[in-house]
Amino acid sequence: MMVHARLSAIKGIKPHEWMIRFAFGGAVCVIAGLIAQKFGPAIGGLFLAFPAIFPASASLVEAHEKLHKARAGFDGTNRGRIVAAIDALGTAIGCIGLAGFALVFWIWLPRTRLFVVFALATLVWLTLSVGVWLMRKKHILHR
Repeated sequence: MMVHARLSAIKGIKPHEWMIRFAFGGAVCVIAGLIAQKFGPAIGGLFLAFPAIFPASASLVEAHEKLHKARAGFDGTNRGRIVAAIDALGTAIGCIGLAGFALVFWIWLPRTRLFVVFALATLVWLTLSVGVWLMRKKHILHR
């Protein structure tokens, strides 16, 4: 599977779907802020690592796939679940990279300049995300 972006899909997103994603993302950020206020920024920051729009996005992706298949005269329930699962896998892999990014910042920021830490953290994020994606691909192909 080749990773690609389909920008034409943006046209198919309805305004209320954008609002759901925005509201859910904002709610997750507010909850993370409240947790940070109560338990400190280190704990609150962990909750910001949660992809703020993922739950709304996964349900909307599933709904779009079901609708797409229904227009073609098929039941798209299974297809919708598969596409949402693939989206969830990508989110989980991204979270692993994000955790590496955060760890580098947490360890190195008190010791080194910001731009050096940012460059190192970005490299760790990219390496982890691509590495886990490739390991997943190898694992699936060699079952």
